[in-house]
Amino acid sequence: MHLTFYKYQGTGNDFILIDNRTGRFDSKNEQLVSSLCDRRFGIGADGLMLLENHNRYAFTMRYYNSDGKEATMCGNGGRCIAAFAVHLGIVKTPEHFSFMAVDGLHEAEHNNDTVSLKMTETGTIDTKSDYTFLDTGSPHYVTFVNDNSNIDIVKEGSKIRYSDKFKPIGGTNVNFVQQIDDTTIKMRTYERGVENETLSCGTGAVASAISTALKQGYGNSFTVKIPGGELLIKFEMDKNNTPHNIWLTGPATFVFKGEIEI
Repeated sequence: MHLTFYKYQGTGNDFILIDNRTGRFDSKNEQLVSSLCDRRFGIGADGLMLLENHNRYAFTMRYYNSDGKEATMCGNGGRCIAAFAVHLGIVKTPEHFSFMAVDGLHEAEHNNDTVSLKMTETGTIDTKSDYTFLDTGSPHYVTFVNDNSNIDIVKEGSKIRYSDKFKPIGGTNVNFVQQIDDTTIKMRTYERGVENETLSCGTGAVASAISTALKQGYGNSFTVKIPGGELLIKFEMDKNNTPHNIWLTGPATFVFKGEIEI
């Protein structure tokens, strides 16, 4: 089959995007998805996304990790597929539109190469003395360190990702956070499904910003510095320390368009 694909990246989180409104792509073929994401023998990406029809909203987003398995929500992926939909011309009002993803409805705002994405509610947040665990569309373990520059992310992250504690939910993403000041943090992330450190993680940035606000007892706007750039997280915290109206903002950039025989 002759396949047209697009490559996008959001702060270094890179994705293969496919317009699958006709349903031609075999989304159940995990080996195919994995081979396309392979950086040596395929196109290369952290994940693959399908843009599909929705009878009420602009489109449906389906996300697959580089291991080929359909996954939970990806924040940077959501921002990139929003930019992709604008590029395809299927969004009538780029400045504000809605689409459906695995974790529910998302709102998006597109402005040049910057996309803001409204995230879903976190639900219960488990705050411990040495970590915070919460679901921001994907499960995230957040731990604070004095300096995350010299941590072996793959070694330390995989220990937590594959620990018995998180086996019932299929493992967790792991974020190592260094606080710079009241509104700025540095984050490095081990992503499950990729099974490696990625240059950026949108849902991880959201989880880390919320965890920082809970840790210091205040704050609703954070700049998150990741290896691939910067993301801005804004939210509202109610009297029960529950975040609402959560927005993830950052660049979502078209890289190239290609064709491949599969």
